[in-house]
Amino acid sequence: MARDVLDNATWRRSTRSLNGNAECVEVAMTPHAVGVRDSKDRRGPRLVVTTRGWAAFVDAVKRRTLH
Repeated sequence: MARDVLDNATWRRSTRSLNGNAECVEVAMTPHAVGVRDSKDRRGPRLVVTTRGWAAFVDAVKRRTLH
């Protein structure tokens, strides 16, 4: 996926990390892709997955079946 898919996306982080905690990841969602980046290096590398892949990842985390 091209890097520019997420260039104009809105990035967000957990509300639990807003108290000055710089050790966070940010997530951006588009209709076809989800991006994850380091909040301290916003121009750095991004992990980009399909929305289907992201949904499967989140489901596995919630069910504690991630290996």
